[in-house]
Amino acid sequence: MKKGYALLASLMTVSGLAACSTSEKDSKNNDTSADGKLKQELKLMSISDIPTLDTSLATDMVAFNVMNQTMEGLYMLDDKDKATPGVAIGEPEKSKDGKTWTIKLREDAKWSNGDPVTADDFVYSWRRTLNPATGAEYAYIMYDVKNAEDVNLGKKKPEELGVKALDAHTLQIELNTNVPYFQELLAFGTFYPQNQKFVEKEGNNYGVTADSTLYNGPFILSEWNVEKNYVLTPNKHYWDKDKVKLKKIDYQVVKDQQTAANLYSTGSLDITQLAAEQVSKYKNEKGFDAQLEARTYFMRFNQDKVPDLKNKNLRLALAKSFDKASYVHTLLNNGSKATDVLTPAEFVSGPDGKDYVEGVKSPLNYDKEEAKKYYEQAKKELGKDSFSFEYLTYDQDTAKKDAEYVKEQIETNLPGVKLTIKQQPFKQKLKLEADQNYEISFGRWGADYPDPMTYVDLFLTDATNNETGWSNKEFDQLVHDSKGKLLDNPEKRWTSLQQAETILLEDAAIAPVYQSGMARLVNPKIKGMVLHKFAGDTSLKEAYLEE
Repeated sequence: MKKGYALLASLMTVSGLAACSTSEKDSKNNDTSADGKLKQELKLMSISDIPTLDTSLATDMVAFNVMNQTMEGLYMLDDKDKATPGVAIGEPEKSKDGKTWTIKLREDAKWSNGDPVTADDFVYSWRRTLNPATGAEYAYIMYDVKNAEDVNLGKKKPEELGVKALDAHTLQIELNTNVPYFQELLAFGTFYPQNQKFVEKEGNNYGVTADSTLYNGPFILSEWNVEKNYVLTPNKHYWDKDKVKLKKIDYQVVKDQQTAANLYSTGSLDITQLAAEQVSKYKNEKGFDAQLEARTYFMRFNQDKVPDLKNKNLRLALAKSFDKASYVHTLLNNGSKATDVLTPAEFVSGPDGKDYVEGVKSPLNYDKEEAKKYYEQAKKELGKDSFSFEYLTYDQDTAKKDAEYVKEQIETNLPGVKLTIKQQPFKQKLKLEADQNYEISFGRWGADYPDPMTYVDLFLTDATNNETGWSNKEFDQLVHDSKGKLLDNPEKRWTSLQQAETILLEDAAIAPVYQSGMARLVNPKIKGMVLHKFAGDTSLKEAYLEE
């Protein structure tokens, strides 16, 4: 999920800074109303603007987090990341083989224009997402639904998708297999409903402005000033509006962490992340927190567009040539951990109770001597002594410093390799990667659902989020088996996924860098904000400021 580029990032949701006391903040920012009570208004930050609010086209953390507040699917996630009813009423009724789900919808669910949310809204949304004419990058996440892949490939009509409205408030879903995590998957943004009449009226403008988007969640986007800020206010038509306490959530787009710290210290932000150099200063402050996230950062090598990167030894050399532990300690200092694998640690455990990553093998540890050996072999195979690559990264203030560290390490340890840093705004970076118009890119991926498949299937040969040109038949078969025939054999399925990820890493299709942590200080008065390991980063439905 959530590209943090996928991979996608509204890091505000896992960030915070308390540079002054709460009482100082209140006085500076006039957070109290005329009756002396706290205004129920949150001032948060986002390191990027929203690329889109079209649930069919969204691919990134910023959009999915905002949609988690403004939209609602059949199910949503509770504070333990378990599926709990949203538009649905209770648990789904399942057939004996687990492949047919019948779900009742609440009759009081409404859109922000007052229209009822019906089963047809889900049917329309899912068909639209899978229709190849829509061009949805995330369509693949629906492939567990019967005929979804064939619809997306243009082999079958959208009407043949295994989802139907039995009546206005009863939805039936047919699955290819009994997917163990499907109920949590239904909480993911791509599965949200869409109001057909409204979407078709807006056309290509749907989801690109506050007014050209329709909402069925606890909040609506009432203001959207591009690259400046966006504002959420309560949805008066939301079925559970009595639980919504916040009157306003103002997200400011702030790309410089020192600026964010200054804004907090003057009371203009309630939450902001801590840069590496700020952690020591604020780690003893009330509200300080550092935690490991289910999100990994890694390099993609574009084998389609860059012939030299088809060479496995060169990829291995690049992946092993920079000190990840030093990178994390020196530049991040926020709880992040260097990693040599794709799937994050402490994310999911297998049938044996062990962390999934314990069964994944990787040769991509930092070892500059081994890197040089691979490099010498690559030079012989390619018949050249020098290589120049463009290194694509983000445009926030810390990204250049981070990229310069990698550049210096690689150029020092692999003489003859030159990296040119290219910083791009988030939305443009996503497009460059989607179009494979890059050479080496630095990106991230966060979990969409509680299973290692959310990471591993990114690199299937035909996966839209592969974006590298890498292809391996054995890898593909292991992943497809884990999606299908092995679902009834959890132990073998787990091993199959671990073997697939090992193949990906042994071939250096990507170069893992670190599993992200987030050092933050959160205003102690903020209560009820739920953080998630997957899908939308936060739920603010029941958040409030405590008196």
